[in-house]
Amino acid sequence: MNADLASVFRYFGIFIILIGICGVYCILATRNLIRAFIGVEILIKAATLLIILAGYVTKQVALAQSLVITLIVIEVALMVVVGGVILCAFRDHKTIDSRNLMNMKG
Repeated sequence: MNADLASVFRYFGIFIILIGICGVYCILATRNLIRAFIGVEILIKAATLLIILAGYVTKQVALAQSLVITLIVIEVALMVVVGGVILCAFRDHKTIDSRNLMNMKG
C-alpha cells in the first residue's frame, strides 16, 4: 500500500470508526425507539462507508459497489419493517419508550 492509500485509509477509517461509535451510543443511551432506529441507520451507513473504503484501497471498486447496493436494498427492507413495528407499538401503547414495551404479551 503506497503512502497516498495509507493516508486515505487512515483518515477515512478514523471517520468511519467515529460514525460507528455515534451509532452504538445512539442505540445504547436511549430508551426511545425512534432514536434507536436512527442509531441503527447510522451504523448501517458506517458499514457502507467501510465497504466503499475497502474497495477503494484494494482496487476492487466494482465488487464494493455491488456489495453496497445489496446492503442498501437490505437496509430499506429492514427500515420499513422496523418502522412498521414502531408505528404499531405506538398505536397500541401510546408510547415509544422501550421500557414500557418490555411487559407486552402476545
